[in-house]
Amino acid sequence: MLRASALCEAAGIPTSSLVAEGFMGQAKATSVGLGLPNIPVAMMPGHPAAQSDAALRDNILGVTVEQVVANLTRGNELGAMGAEPDPDSVVFRGSFTEVNEHFVAQEWCDGLPIVPPTRDRIEAFLRFTDRARDESLGVLLPDNRTATVWSVAVNGVMAGCRPEYMPVLVALVEAMADPLYGVEHSGNTPGGETLIILNGPIADELGINQTQGVMRDGFQPNTSIGRFWRLYLRNVAGFLLHKTDKCTFGNTWRVLVAENEHALARIGWTPHSVDMGFEAGDNVVSIARYTGGNMVSSMAGSTPEELLPFLADAVVRQNSWQITFTMGQGYGKLRPLVLMTPIIAEVIAKAGWTKRDVKQYLFDHSRMRAWEFERFQRDWQRKPIWNIREQVELGNVPRDVFLASDDPERMVPIVWAPEHFMLVVTGDPLRTSNYVFGHNGQLGFPVAKKIVLPRRWATLRPPSQPLQAR
Repeated sequence: MLRASALCEAAGIPTSSLVAEGFMGQAKATSVGLGLPNIPVAMMPGHPAAQSDAALRDNILGVTVEQVVANLTRGNELGAMGAEPDPDSVVFRGSFTEVNEHFVAQEWCDGLPIVPPTRDRIEAFLRFTDRARDESLGVLLPDNRTATVWSVAVNGVMAGCRPEYMPVLVALVEAMADPLYGVEHSGNTPGGETLIILNGPIADELGINQTQGVMRDGFQPNTSIGRFWRLYLRNVAGFLLHKTDKCTFGNTWRVLVAENEHALARIGWTPHSVDMGFEAGDNVVSIARYTGGNMVSSMAGSTPEELLPFLADAVVRQNSWQITFTMGQGYGKLRPLVLMTPIIAEVIAKAGWTKRDVKQYLFDHSRMRAWEFERFQRDWQRKPIWNIREQVELGNVPRDVFLASDDPERMVPIVWAPEHFMLVVTGDPLRTSNYVFGHNGQLGFPVAKKIVLPRRWATLRPPSQPLQAR
């Protein structure tokens, strides 16, 4: 809303944006990011979803309406923002402790010590890309700041990355800037956090953990690249807690997860990167934002038919309110993610099942009763869109998928098609478990980018790191 208001105000049309009380700080910070620090807003006291109709009416008439009238009838000095420091300028000099204290005071770090981004460290990172240091990788909301190769190197240093990770970091920021991903929603209410999935031979070359403990910090590339993502969201996109990041509870940043392509080669399944449109063997990073996840622990069975009911049940349990991205706030945008250990994948593959067969099984069995699906939308989410038949008749959702009959007990899927399930083989090779993520829909839609290595990669990078247990 504030972006629309900024356009109108710049054209000389007065506006007044309605903002709930808990989001006033975000409105002010977003206005600064838009370059107009005094965009007129009118406060709605409390939260409209936690008030009776009478209380909401009293608050609007007693507080909000007066502010709306004032904003539309009084002249308002929107102001302008000053220029930021030159990217190449030195902003502080001091000891390691002094630098870290300064970065904390300026809200340039996540509360943990950072590696001071000195010029020599930044230059070491820039040697691992053939792209110009001032090249734009996109413009990131909410601060409308240009993402540059230089700022990638700066935040890579701060996160504790090694210079040879630079090609991965550049590809990640390109994905962050992709409009399909929707970086502007990174601070939304559910507090979803992005998971980075890596494919390709670069996983072995950089010594990236792709087996036991794959989501645990402890391996430098997995940990520091994951931390880089959050630092870049903070320092360049502009997501700050109590300001533009309005997660209710939030998640902490996640380490990078690599798919175990050695296991895939043994069973004949294609990598996740191929599902995302790339060739097998390409170095690729994929991102999507997830609201949470849960372990499907100690599955038991020697056939797909014995194993997969565990998984189908877990997928539905993990994606409850998220069906608003199936039908409602989004249409066909839900992309649940499953991390499957190699031993489970091997059992399924030995039965002749492909990855596509697993996704078809999940599509056929990860379902809800139609009346329950509608109740989630109507009663628990208070969405205006909740009737399946109505949505089919409007042409918003496919009839053959959601309206096989009018029986309220019929089972309807939580996604539109089998390929909407995402499946990655990784984790402890000999543990019979899976992990299921709830997806944040179009507010963090899956995007993948190819990692472009510098021409001198073979001579620049250190020798391949010791491989993890396969």
